[in-house]
Parts: sequence; structure tokens; C-alpha cells
Amino acid sequence: MKYGSSRLGRDRSGFTLVELLIVVSIIGMLLAIAAPSFVHARENARAKSCQENLKQIESAKERWAMDNHRDAVDTPTMAELAVPGVYMRNTPACPGGGGYTVGRLDEIPTCSLGGTPGGQSAHVLR
Repeated sequence: MKYGSSRLGRDRSGFTLVELLIVVSIIGMLLAIAAPSFVHARENARAKSCQENLKQIESAKERWAMDNHRDAVDTPTMAELAVPGVYMRNTPACPGGGGYTVGRLDEIPTCSLGGTPGGQSAHVLR
């Protein structure tokens, strides 16, 4: 092979600008499709966590009432329910940054963001 051959200029390897633009646009479309799904899944997980915390509070209230011979109009505090190892392992924290209201024994606990133990939570995107 001759050193002065015109073939040396054509042996360059790499991607053209058009090929790179196509790959970037495909990745952009995939992200546009996948990102909302990830956000929705995260919000659903927060809502389920909040509902589970509310169920835990409700159960702790029932055990507290039986152990202390309380009536339906009595109201336990979170401090009374969150005694480690007695009614709950720890004080539950709302995953969305809200707070929990224990309420009277004849009321269900609620979340300041709108959640209830068995119902829809405000954490879920609409």
C-alpha cells in the first residue's frame, strides 16, 4: 500500500452529527415517557406509607383503650401511644411532611394532608 493513498482520509471512524441527534432525541422521548411514571409511583408509595401509619395509630389506640379501660370519648396522645415496644415501635412520620391527628377513640386518625387509614390519601396525584 502506498503512503500517499487517498484512502487514509476516509478511514476515520465515529458518529455523524445526524446520528448523534437521532440518539439524543430517542433518549429524550424515552425520558418524557418514563419520568411521569416514576413520579406517580413515588407518590403512590408515599400514600400507602401514610395509610399504613394511620392504621398503626388506629391499632395502637384500640390497644391503649383496652389496657387502660378507657371509653370512646377519651383521647390518647401520640406520646402515650408511641411508647417504644408497647403500642407502636416509634412515632410515625408522614412521608409527605404532614402531621397525624390521633383524635378520640371513636374517631379515626387523620393526616393533615387529607389521608385516612383505609381511604384515599392526598399524597396521590390526581
